[in-house]
Amino acid sequence: MTTWEYLTAPLLIHNTKQILDNFGADGWELVQVVPGPDGASLVAYFKRPKG
Repeated sequence: MTTWEYLTAPLLIHNTKQILDNFGADGWELVQVVPGPDGASLVAYFKRPKG
């Protein structure tokens, strides 16, 4: 069975692609993007296999 680790990170609207590419290069898979607590920003949820 795969064990996962998770990460949440803020997304800057003007730099979204570079941020997502950097996390992807580190093995993180984007799971979901949701509005941040202030309603104006975004928060990304990532996962990757643990180990």
